Amino acid sequence: MTDMIVANEPLDEKKITLARKIILELQRELPQYIERGSGPFLAAIYDDNGNLIAKEANSVVNSCCSHNHAEMNTLRAAEEKLKTYDLSAHHLKMYVSAEPCMMCLGGIMWAGIKEVYFSVPSKDVEKITGFDEGFKPQWFDEFKKRGITVYGNIETEAGKKVLQDYVKLGRKVYKPER
Repeated sequence: MTDMIVANEPLDEKKITLARKIILELQRELPQYIERGSGPFLAAIYDDNGNLIAKEANSVVNSCCSHNHAEMNTLRAAEEKLKTYDLSAHHLKMYVSAEPCMMCLGGIMWAGIKEVYFSVPSKDVEKITGFDEGFKPQWFDEFKKRGITVYGNIETEAGKKVLQDYVKLGRKVYKPER
């Protein structure tokens, strides 16, 4: 069912099917990462042939570093593995357990990722965790202008459950004091 899925191109069932599979796998793996102290977000980067290039969880609390979001950690790992700061030549796809925040959108764009697929939308992340996703006006359109495909709201119920469980466990939701 694709009626809740959003995209910045006409919906492609083949892309959606693959994204569902990968995102559900990320959601199933997340509790293991949370058990080890990671935050409730996980990202993975794949190439056009379906090869996993990098997968990392959020490590902000563990590392005491505010920019160690899952997306940023995964970009760093992919760049190290491929020995380049410009991933655009590899036509990589990023899959994320939740909509990227404002910082991660910049990292994705500047690293050269070509396609982004996410699960839980920011409004739900904010409602469940209280994390401030940042100001992101028309980011789907801005990514499209830059040749970056975006699909979102993929397997959101599984993703929301992971976030709810994280909060119920009393895990730290990091955010600066205002």
